[in-house]
Amino acid sequence: MIIVKRIYDPVGAQDGVRYFVERLWPRGIKSEALPKENWLKDVSPSAELRQWFNHDPEKWDEFQRRYLQELNGRPDDLKPLLEQARRGNVTLLYSARDTQHNSALLLKDFLDQQLQSVKD
Repeated sequence: MIIVKRIYDPVGAQDGVRYFVERLWPRGIKSEALPKENWLKDVSPSAELRQWFNHDPEKWDEFQRRYLQELNGRPDDLKPLLEQARRGNVTLLYSARDTQHNSALLLKDFLDQQLQSVKD
C-alpha cells in the first residue's frame, strides 16, 4: 500500500518505509528526521517544472501532464519505491500546504498504476 502524507504529520503505525519526494528540504524539519537515502529528489518534478507550477491550482491539469511525462522518463529512479511497495507499505512525504494539488499525489497514482500493470 502507498500512503501520502505531509512530512509535518506524525509517524503512523501503517507508514512502513517513509520517503520524502520533493526537491527542496522542508523548513522546520531536521535532517535527522529521515535517513538520507530516503530523500528521493530524482522522483520529484524537475526544478523548471516546480518553478513553473508554483503551486497554482489553475495550472494543475498541465502540471499533471508534464510531471507524468517526466516520470515516464525515469524508470530507474522509481525502482526503489516500486520494490519497497511490493514488500510492504510505503509513505510518500511532501511539504506543500495544498493537500489536493501536489506532486506526491500524482506520484502515488503513477506508482499504483505501475504496480497494477505488473499484476495484470
